[in-house]
Amino acid sequence: MPDLRSLPPIGVSLYRIVIGFLMACHGASTLTGFPVKATTGHTVSPTTWPGGVAAVLQLVFGIVVMIGLWTRLSAVILSGTMAYAYFSVHQKHALLPMANGGEPAALFSWAFLLIAIVGAGPLAVDALLTRSRPGGAEPVGADVPARRFTIAR
Repeated sequence: MPDLRSLPPIGVSLYRIVIGFLMACHGASTLTGFPVKATTGHTVSPTTWPGGVAAVLQLVFGIVVMIGLWTRLSAVILSGTMAYAYFSVHQKHALLPMANGGEPAALFSWAFLLIAIVGAGPLAVDALLTRSRPGGAEPVGADVPARRFTIAR
């Protein structure tokens, strides 16, 4: 039986993979109508502001988060993109996300903020690159384990 202490880090990786995949699908749907038609019923050009540019960011950074490359930076960018979408598109219709249709934007924003804080987990390209470096040098933007501090008395 596997050690149960190894499950939370793997859970973090699975959470990141699923959220990144969902965001990439959302961006691809908006740009191309694949894997399903966009929620608006039509696709947008990648050069259209803000919807097309946001869809490109969602597709590209969703894939990058999904594979776990430059995870924290990509998650911050996507969290900000979703916060911008919520406040610029949805907030003007009503205060609460349930009333203004902004639940997905709010949830994605907080989900990516959590990924930016927690990191990619062990099943990520970032972790693979860290393990493959001689001497264990940390690449820029790598996930660094939390350090424990003690208070001297």
